[in-house]
Amino acid sequence: MTGLAAAVGEGRVRDVRGHLATMTSEERKAALPVLKEIRAEIRGWDWDRWRERGAVQDALLVAGAGCLSGAAAAAAWIGARDLRSATVVPYGVVASVLADRDSAWLADVAHRLAARASTAREDAALIHELVEMSGCETPTTDEYVDGWALSVTPARVGPEALPKDRHAPVLVPRVFEATPLPSALTTYDDPDHPLHWPSTLARLAEEGVVDRAALVDGCVLRLLRGGRPGEMRSLLHVLGALRLTPAEESARVADWSGMAADGLSTVAAHAQQVLGRVAARGELSTRALAEASAGVLFRTEKKLVRAQLALLGRELRRDAAAAPELLPVIAEAFRHEDTDVRARALKLVARYVPAVDDDVREELAASAVLLGPAHRAETEAVFGALVDGGGAVYEEYEESLPPVPSPRRLDPAPASVAEVVEQLLVLVRGEEDVVAFERVLDGVVRVAYREREALAEALRAAMTGRWWTAGEAEWADESFSQRTRGLEVVAAALMGRLSARMLDRARSRPVRPGLCAHAGLAHAVDSRLWEAACFLITRPLPFLLATPTWHTGALDAEVLVDRLREYGRLGAQPAPVDFTQALLRVRRDGAEAAAKAAAGLGTPEGDRLAAWLAEPESAVPALRAATADDDGGAQATAGAGLGRRIVETRERLAFKREFPRPLQWLGHAQDAPSQRCYHWEGGSRYWPAVLPQDREALAMWLLPGVTATARDDARGDAWCLPVLAEAEGRPGPYLQRALAAGLGARYGEDRLAAVDALLVLAARRQLDTELVGREVAELVRHGTVKPNRSADAARTAAATGAYGTVWALLSAALPALSALRPAPRALGEILEVAADCVERCRPAPASGGGGSGLVPWLTEQAVRGGSSRLVVQAPRLLAALCQGTEQRTPETAKTCF
Repeated sequence: MTGLAAAVGEGRVRDVRGHLATMTSEERKAALPVLKEIRAEIRGWDWDRWRERGAVQDALLVAGAGCLSGAAAAAAWIGARDLRSATVVPYGVVASVLADRDSAWLADVAHRLAARASTAREDAALIHELVEMSGCETPTTDEYVDGWALSVTPARVGPEALPKDRHAPVLVPRVFEATPLPSALTTYDDPDHPLHWPSTLARLAEEGVVDRAALVDGCVLRLLRGGRPGEMRSLLHVLGALRLTPAEESARVADWSGMAADGLSTVAAHAQQVLGRVAARGELSTRALAEASAGVLFRTEKKLVRAQLALLGRELRRDAAAAPELLPVIAEAFRHEDTDVRARALKLVARYVPAVDDDVREELAASAVLLGPAHRAETEAVFGALVDGGGAVYEEYEESLPPVPSPRRLDPAPASVAEVVEQLLVLVRGEEDVVAFERVLDGVVRVAYREREALAEALRAAMTGRWWTAGEAEWADESFSQRTRGLEVVAAALMGRLSARMLDRARSRPVRPGLCAHAGLAHAVDSRLWEAACFLITRPLPFLLATPTWHTGALDAEVLVDRLREYGRLGAQPAPVDFTQALLRVRRDGAEAAAKAAAGLGTPEGDRLAAWLAEPESAVPALRAATADDDGGAQATAGAGLGRRIVETRERLAFKREFPRPLQWLGHAQDAPSQRCYHWEGGSRYWPAVLPQDREALAMWLLPGVTATARDDARGDAWCLPVLAEAEGRPGPYLQRALAAGLGARYGEDRLAAVDALLVLAARRQLDTELVGREVAELVRHGTVKPNRSADAARTAAATGAYGTVWALLSAALPALSALRPAPRALGEILEVAADCVERCRPAPASGGGGSGLVPWLTEQAVRGGSSRLVVQAPRLLAALCQGTEQRTPETAKTCF
């Protein structure tokens, strides 16, 4: 007993094994309480004892495994996370102390360890050893397969060891079923690398260690299932190493078709090549080719679609009788976004349409409307009266914009202890949600006003395990005095973990001079939380005044008046930050009656609200500075400048008197944040609700983060654009600039956010297409935005039906873009989108935006000759701008204007 405990306490693993070898089962059982005491003790050790703790953890792991008699208890002990040191688990020593157990017990432990998702991967060597000792069936869990594959790589165990491993025939097929794929398969791409698993698998199949058919089926099915790009690349390497025979390729046509339609680009390209080889051998039926092509032609990748059209063309040349079945499939490419793809599809249909009957011909003519006006002449040449006789094949254009978003009223705050705790937990563990945050914060205040002790007790049970629930209260005070961590600060205050003194200091702390507006916005959110937490334990409020009425963060003036009236009835004193936040959120439009009612309350807060509502625009100097005209100051005289400085000084003094210290930063003019600001990437989703009536100021302060999505390939930082598009307040140049940057973002989700914002602003008639277009061109000129990204965003917006809006934007951008030397590489893509928009919305030549000024440059590009997209799309845009006339050649297009 004493010897084992001493060896464990000193971390002597080898001595532990020696002590266990001399102990009886009763002595081992009696040693368990001591081991558990040591285990509990080391949990409280400081981090500076990490080396000592690691040695004791290893010794405890071995000692507990040897002393526990039950398989379940032994597996739980071995797999415990708190017994894992920074070093590798001493599985050899553990296996040796378990060698005297019977086979069934060892098998049970092995399978239990393999079933532990958190540790099976690192315990693979121990599990393998236990399976060998017991002779049991091989475990096949995903985590064990991953660990086994890492541990038996030929470079680690020798090239001869893996073929002799009796578990390989069982585990290798499972490699393709594990989620995710074992890391051993995906880590190394070089076939000559000793750890390259695809080559290893091919050798195992060649040597007959594993069934080749099972290997091929597993790989193909996993490719069909899909996964991460790295996983798919490794599986393609496996197929390449296996070198499938023609029979193996032909037997899996349905699988290749599925990959070509739905797989990642690299997988689809491989499947397409295989289908091409099968077709070249005459082993691909017309029906199978049609089914495969239907999926591929819907894809957006132009290279894949062009390759599929080429394959269809080869098959039609080989067997023209297949035209009735293949041409309707080819017609699906008429809807593709790429003009060249549509032209190729139409050319292919035109070549073989004489071979089809009248029914198929009519079906193809009906599909021709998808080609758009750019191909009308060719379509009429192919289908003749079938197109003209269709009546309104080319309908009058009507701009399609989304409905103007309606503000959504907030649901009532949660009213019971159970509801508050449940929804608070969701917010603490989830992502930022402004609406839920405001509702739950108000719910906490309301319920605590009535049932504070019951709410505190429920929170103690629900928050068990949070880092701040244990230890010294001073430590929690110190941590929460710097950051609120969202609603956790109010939960900690109710549970008695925070002091009123700390919260009072924190809620009164101002923003340090010289800090950016981002710091002020973040401090405004935190100060309101600190204040709410402080009042919860000192002077509970009946409810919050600043809870928004609408999802945008806006607050109706009548609602705020009613809340102040109820405060007066209850004898409650408003919290300073909460009341000021309410002022910043309140709507001024049509609030004359509310201002009169506020003045009639007879309270200082009512008078302040009445005066605030009487202001025709923002009463905050920081916001007026943000929304001022850029050149306004250049026109001011010296006398006017002195007068303005006197007014600004008076306003700052008024802010110090009327605004609480955390919000007094709004009394100073705020410039756009510089790139040195540590907040500048992204920002918090809670910030727009601080100033929901002043979106132009928010746009100025959030602009650097949006710009980073284009210039620095930041991800997710354009989230604010749809929020600002739906917000209230006058839109100005900063919002339009942010939109231009978002349209050129690196990642698709950010561009989609910008497109959503563009469409909402257009629907609200607040989009300045001229300014956004010029800003796009300027960003391209400075290298901030890549033209192909802006073209993709414009194409996405146009596809919703907003062709006129997108053309108005592009017509403002193209004059500046066309003047750049050398011409941007993707300028042809922008011309393609512009041509598509003009063909569909058909603006009058005299009102074509910047179209008339583009004609000389477009003509110059069109007559250059060549096959670049710029040269191809220039005459198309010229013809589109001249539509309605008979002159469609570059030489005569100039006369259209």
